[in-house]
Amino acid sequence: MTDSKRPSLEARTLTYNLGDGWQAIVGRTDADNEIVTFRLARGNDLWLHVRGVPGSHVIVPVRGKEEPGREVVRRAAAIAAWHSKAQKAGQVTVSVTRAKFVRKPQGAKRGTVSIRKEKTVRVRPGLPERS
Repeated sequence: MTDSKRPSLEARTLTYNLGDGWQAIVGRTDADNEIVTFRLARGNDLWLHVRGVPGSHVIVPVRGKEEPGREVVRRAAAIAAWHSKAQKAGQVTVSVTRAKFVRKPQGAKRGTVSIRKEKTVRVRPGLPERS
């Protein structure tokens, strides 16, 4: 496939408005998850994924030294839960860490990662307004 026929990164991700000027960027497929996690994310960006369930990788780009508030993180976690196999579940546990703590294990299939220094948040799957 030539570069002119290759979809752009924007076309392969979803972007949601989290309020207060924050956004969540979501991969749609395993290949997109790798792009989101390893090409788009910077080290201190927040990275989210439903714990123990296949689903999308979600990043919240951090603005300099400013950190997203608790409610912004909860909204991003709800998006991660929505874009997972746990979409119809009640409460879902979502892992939250910095992108710099996400690694691809050697020989792992596309979209598979290991993470360190995670915190978790329990949320109901849901979507805010798309931007």
